[in-house]
Amino acid sequence: MTKQPYSWTEEILSPLGEEAVIIQCGDQLSDAVQRRVMSVCALLEKSTLPAMIEWVTSYTSVTVFYDPFISSYPQLCKILLQQLNQMKESVQDKPRTVTIPVCYGGEWGPDLDYVASEHGLTAEDVIAIHTSGDYLVHMIGFAPGFPYLGGLSEQIATPRRATPRLRVEAGTVGIGGKQTGIYPVDTPGGWQCIGQTPLRLFRPEENVPSLLAAGDRVRFKQITMQDYLALKRKEGER
Repeated sequence: MTKQPYSWTEEILSPLGEEAVIIQCGDQLSDAVQRRVMSVCALLEKSTLPAMIEWVTSYTSVTVFYDPFISSYPQLCKILLQQLNQMKESVQDKPRTVTIPVCYGGEWGPDLDYVASEHGLTAEDVIAIHTSGDYLVHMIGFAPGFPYLGGLSEQIATPRRATPRLRVEAGTVGIGGKQTGIYPVDTPGGWQCIGQTPLRLFRPEENVPSLLAAGDRVRFKQITMQDYLALKRKEGER
């Protein structure tokens, strides 16, 4: 581990109301910024800050919520900066890679042909590009277990639908701008739906309910309809 090559100064801290402080880890999506976010989370996990209530991550920052009756904003910032400047970057040498099987197109991916036509590609081209990507889970949010995945090729980056669907089925793989993601539960949504995985991303009965976590790498693998149905049955038996 090496010392974080980043300037942890007062400028990276800012108030959010009267009960939270934002720790800015960068200003754009990148692996380096993601590592900083994860390192700050690891630091806070071990921290003994008496005023801290909880923290929430985003793409490029971590927000710390605290009790203002225990610590003032200046006091908290001073302690945070001391800890941040002593922090070592904690990054796994080999981050976990999760392969997600996907049945593309048809009833499982009604927007696949639209995405292809928007880029002058065939549906097979879109699938080949999507499955060749190496994606980073930047954060989990929007819905329980929903992974925001960076690394989508510009060749198939497509804006969200002008009118969101009232219901997108759990397991649906979508494209929203320059990102791809997977709907973990049935929910309204506006991403371009290109396929569906039989895997359950949100498992509330387990101690760790989300299949994916920030920092994971994801690969997509195309499967047939028969494989999809067989895996779906197995998931239902869990």
